[in-house]
Order: sequence, then C-alpha cells, then structure tokens
Amino acid sequence: MSTRLVNLVIDSAQPRVVAGFWAELLGWQVAIDLPEEVDVRAPAGDGWELDLVFVPVSEGKAVKNPIHLDLASGSLAEQKALVEKALRLGARPALVGQREVPWTVLADPEGNEFCVLEPRAKYDSSGAVAAIVVDSHDPLALATFWAKASGWHILDREEDIVGLRSPAGRGPWLEFLRNGDVKKVKNRVHLDVAPLPGEDPVEEAASLIELGAAPVGKGGLDLPWELLTDPEDNEFCVLSAR
Repeated sequence: MSTRLVNLVIDSAQPRVVAGFWAELLGWQVAIDLPEEVDVRAPAGDGWELDLVFVPVSEGKAVKNPIHLDLASGSLAEQKALVEKALRLGARPALVGQREVPWTVLADPEGNEFCVLEPRAKYDSSGAVAAIVVDSHDPLALATFWAKASGWHILDREEDIVGLRSPAGRGPWLEFLRNGDVKKVKNRVHLDVAPLPGEDPVEEAASLIELGAAPVGKGGLDLPWELLTDPEDNEFCVLSAR
C-alpha cells in the first residue's frame, strides 16, 4: 500500500468554535479557515503529522464517538493543569462508563469525548496527543488493516489493545481498544488517508477494498475523494495524492 494518514476529521455544528478550542488547548495553530473546513496544525516539533480538520454538518451528536483523543501529560501537576485549562476553555466532565481511573474524561464544547492521561512512559515522545483511540470488536484484525492503510507499524500488542506508531517513532499512537458497542450512526470522527505522489487514489481505494474495506456511495455527488468504510464499518476517505 502507498497510502498514508493525513487528517483526523471531526464533524461540527460550529467548526470555528471547536477548532479554536482545540488549537488553544493543544497550543497549536489554525492553519486553514474556510467555510467548508477549519484545519488546526501542530508545530513541527510536536511530532503530530496530521491536520486536525473540522467540517460543518447539520446533524447533532447523538452517541459516544467510537474514535477519540487521549492527551499526554508529563506529571500529575501537568495533568491537573491541562484538565483545568480544558474546563476554562469550555470542556465539561463526561461519563463513558469509567469508574475509578487515573485519567480524566472530558468532552469538548460539542460533546466530543477525550481523555487527559496521567503520566505514562509510553507516551513520553508523543507530543501533546498521546493517542488516537478507536473502539474495536477485534483490535488485532482492525489494527492489521490500518497498519497497511496508514503505513504505520504494530508496536504494542495486548489482548484488548493494539497500538500502531508512525515510522518516524514520534507523535501519537493509533490504538485499537476492545469495545463491544454496536454502531448506530455515521461516525462524527474519521481518518483520511492519501496516496504518495504519483499514485492513483481510485487504484489505492480498490487495493484497500481487497484488504477488507467497503465502498460507500457518494449520493450522486462528484466528490474528489473516495469514500470507504474499514472492516468494522468506520468511515474514512482516500484523498488525492499528496
């Protein structure tokens, strides 16, 4: 495969508001501000290689997102300060079934869940975001698919969680966490991949379908990207080469 991860996309009723929250919380910058999308970009030294993209939608959030972000901290004091900062910016506590845990679960101004983790050595080189976490019925099988789609490598394998890492060895993990929830609606958070320069996105989409992805109808729209779902029905896009 010659596709690579390029975006994490979040549906939003107010993209500018939610993008501003995340830019301020993470210390990143709004790099693109258009009616059809607002992109937040990490500084080069952070290690995050994707754009965090907010796109307008009319549908409201109805269920827990099956994809969320875990934020890193270097100390308990830093974890506490990050939680307090998030709350000042408009986040609120969230309940997703957690009990007594050392991390804090919050939701951004539009209800998108995220966790502020206690210090963990595993995430010392991750930057602001420790992990992109994907709920999964079969973590190893889904991680194997995404390793091929993303170009990232499986570097952590446990019974209930499997983690991928960029070949650069920096930035967030992409983790697949065992969860038995049944999907009910379109995901409000999804990944985008794109081919390397010179490669055809239609051909790359066909290769991903051979690996277990499924095509999604475009509803008669002439979109410049291919719409697919992964083997567990998570939507993603194959963009033009870049």
